[in-house]
Amino acid sequence: MNTLLNVIWLVFAGFWLALGYVAAGVLCCLLIVTIPFGIASFRIAGYALWPFGRTVVDKRTAGAWSTIGNVIWVVVAGIWLAIGHVVTAIPLFVSIIGIPMGIANLKMIPVSLLPLGKEIVPTDRPFAAYGA
Repeated sequence: MNTLLNVIWLVFAGFWLALGYVAAGVLCCLLIVTIPFGIASFRIAGYALWPFGRTVVDKRTAGAWSTIGNVIWVVVAGIWLAIGHVVTAIPLFVSIIGIPMGIANLKMIPVSLLPLGKEIVPTDRPFAAYGA
């Protein structure tokens, strides 16, 4: 079921969302200081392409720098990416088959707003980031 949902997601929303994350990542990597934001953006682009069967968990090793970085990220790119998720979720909710994808789209908003200090892991092993 995850594969079927991922293929439908890729066609209707995933490709365009991942393209937005890649654009944000390239922009952040062009500016030397924001390379960590670019790396986080590329990581989330992969998640935006194939989200079903994976989840986002907090990293234990994330500290104050990730919090400071997240504040900067929200101002620079996070708000625009979150708006992109809302805009793509609305048409998905219109059709019955798109409702699960619309819900997944809205679930991606927190990681698009605050990507630093997060890790993407398989849903069957959500505690893999904690060494369990």
